[in-house]
Amino acid sequence: MKKLLKTTILIIPVFFLVYDLAAQKKETDKPESAILKSPEDPGLQWGPCPPFMPDGCAIAVLHGDPSKKNVDVFFKVPANSTIPYHWHNSAERMILLSGELEVTYIGEKSQTLKAGHYAYGPAKKSHSAKCGSTGPCILFIAFEEPLDAFLKE
Repeated sequence: MKKLLKTTILIIPVFFLVYDLAAQKKETDKPESAILKSPEDPGLQWGPCPPFMPDGCAIAVLHGDPSKKNVDVFFKVPANSTIPYHWHNSAERMILLSGELEVTYIGEKSQTLKAGHYAYGPAKKSHSAKCGSTGPCILFIAFEEPLDAFLKE
């Protein structure tokens, strides 16, 4: 009985601490509005890619600030485009929305993504890609760190 009483006495303050922290978080973490966007959305603002990317390359920010952590983008390149070897400070989580994209990470076998395929790219690992002839390649990419891209030298 003493052991049960001691355990209960220890658990009650922890419960109230967790409850209080959850209540504080709930008050300060206000959810953002849900947003539904597609690559064809006329309201999307497409901007240029880094200069080393192929002509016609464009990026649209879907969520977040590209200069801060956790940003989501659409990335688009025309059919038959080659993306040179480059790297990012962030890991990438990608889903190919359209086209066919052959991706090659240094030291690994090339893989071909088709619409609906998911891919993970580790931070700071150089990779290249080639968009096939079936149409533009559009990727959804989630970056963990601020958005950047550096040409492999």
